[in-house]
Amino acid sequence: MNNRIIESVPNFSTCEINAINSIADSIKSVKGVKLLNIDPGEAANRTVFTFAGKPEDVVEAAFQAANTAADVIDMRQHHGTHPRIGATDVLPLVPVEGVSLHECAEMARGLAKRIADEIGIPCYAYEAAAFKPERKNLAVCRSGEYEAVKEKLLSDNKKPDFMPHDFPSDGTIPDRVLKTGCTVVGARDFLIAVNFNLNTTSTEIATEIACDVREKGRPAVDEITGEPKTDQFGKKIMIPGSLKTAKAIGWFIKEYGIAQVSMNLTNINVTPLHIAFEEVSRCAEARGVKVTGTEIIGLVPKRVLVEAGKYFLKKQNLDDNITDNQLIQYAISHMALDDLRPFDTKQKIIEFLL
Repeated sequence: MNNRIIESVPNFSTCEINAINSIADSIKSVKGVKLLNIDPGEAANRTVFTFAGKPEDVVEAAFQAANTAADVIDMRQHHGTHPRIGATDVLPLVPVEGVSLHECAEMARGLAKRIADEIGIPCYAYEAAAFKPERKNLAVCRSGEYEAVKEKLLSDNKKPDFMPHDFPSDGTIPDRVLKTGCTVVGARDFLIAVNFNLNTTSTEIATEIACDVREKGRPAVDEITGEPKTDQFGKKIMIPGSLKTAKAIGWFIKEYGIAQVSMNLTNINVTPLHIAFEEVSRCAEARGVKVTGTEIIGLVPKRVLVEAGKYFLKKQNLDDNITDNQLIQYAISHMALDDLRPFDTKQKIIEFLL
């Protein structure tokens, strides 16, 4: 196959316009890379970039973006609703065409080593690039968030996979690392980041719904003592949620004045977007609230919305023998993808941008 294309979807811990522009310029400076989308979130204080191109070009653009972020973001002053561990918080490489996930994993490891060696940012390797099974899970790498960085850097078991070659051995943390925090670099299949809007301001209700649906679920609790149940090894016993391969948290978004269930769908073949929408809606109604709309962060493959349109048409016993564009519009309407802002298919569907 002649076309070899990957994309990168780094998340940076800022929504400050000058910082965003500087990072964008560093990405666009790499010839052959197309910057597809920039999606800032004020409450999360976080911006998601999406860019694509030939593997070697995308890797170079990712490195340059991380280098710029290290200069323009100071984690010592960062506050936001989204979990984060560094200025360049998470940096995944995603195969698009003619490239395997295994190849992306090898590229990710090389990129993480280069970021540690040349920029001085400690890096974890996650998902397909992980060296340790538990570090396939982003939440494990990010545990404790930025506030736990000092502890983790000095721990043999928790320290990142790639450390700066000149990192002190006397227990001190360089100011540069305190400024940047750590970065989690990896390779994964296409992921959909989505927020489901609720007609409530209650973070507690949103969190309960998130626990209802996320694969991890919630800790089992002793009915008498109210304490979490543990197994023979002292590990918490979990009650799984209803959606496989879904990760979710609940939060309140001040800029919108609503609570949301914020979700990552890590395998859309197992749990498609429309099934997640239906299940979150069901669990919300069971708790006395409603899903009023859906907010997709970053980009979405065309087939996700086409499949959603077919699903909702079939559910209503309507003929789905219509064009893909009509199916997409039906999906947008049914899931209220334009609840918070217009949903521009030319800017949100990846195939329309490549």
